[in-house]
Amino acid sequence: MKKQRNNRPTTPLRTLYGLIFLLMFFTHNVSGNNESVQFAEKVNLALRRTAHHLLIENGDSLSKIPAIQQQDINTFNVRVDHLFDYDKLPQLLQESFEQHGIVRPYTVSILNCESGEIQLGYSFQDLNSKEGVPCAGRKQEPGCYNIKVNFSSEPQKASTANNWWVLPIGSLLAGLGFIVWKRGQKVHNPVETVDVIVDNSKKVTFGNSELDVPNLILFSASNTYNLTYREAKLLNLFVSGKNQILERDFILKSVWEDEGIIVGRSVDVFVSRLRKMLANDPQIKISA
Repeated sequence: MKKQRNNRPTTPLRTLYGLIFLLMFFTHNVSGNNESVQFAEKVNLALRRTAHHLLIENGDSLSKIPAIQQQDINTFNVRVDHLFDYDKLPQLLQESFEQHGIVRPYTVSILNCESGEIQLGYSFQDLNSKEGVPCAGRKQEPGCYNIKVNFSSEPQKASTANNWWVLPIGSLLAGLGFIVWKRGQKVHNPVETVDVIVDNSKKVTFGNSELDVPNLILFSASNTYNLTYREAKLLNLFVSGKNQILERDFILKSVWEDEGIIVGRSVDVFVSRLRKMLANDPQIKISA
């Protein structure tokens, strides 16, 4: 996160460009990202419930369930370190998905933790077939297994009819932005860095903004925002790492891993929210 003071009197221009960006990008991409994050969190809860009941069925009420791993937007994995009853998995998993409103088609693969070889597997279509779930009733060898669930890609939803207003309004804002840009084109001032001040009251001051860490409140310019736990944790991480490049994996482990789910696209969604909140503070910039 880099903190900068920018003295260029181009606030109207930045505002117009920000509105164009929100109209052309935010309504399309951020909404999709939010849906992906919500879907991933539902899958996380469903898989944790399934693993819990598999262990209970096996008489194990003490073993810890590892964090759910998301390999890509449609593929999730939960590790079960002890033998479980494969015959009970299909019904338990389907019940978990139904409880969390997950209706997308999926396939399930049971992999050996050490070799990565597929030991068992089935498709959701097998649940209603006459033959039943493949490999049901077969003996499993004791050991560690990964239960991998792969969902089919969700079809794109047509949004042109609902967003017909984006093009004319975006064009109008672009024209106004061009006029403002021409007027302020000759103005240029150097950019200088701003130090971060951390006091003992757990309030972090940076630029014209202040983060109240214990109460999850952000004061930026003349605005006040009530943050979620993860938003505050991510912003505090950025402030602590001023003028540094933070790797995506480091951010995920620092902010999300202890919550029991790792979702790569969460970073983009939360950074977008923080940028919007800090937009009126010209001394702050989150560079990607």
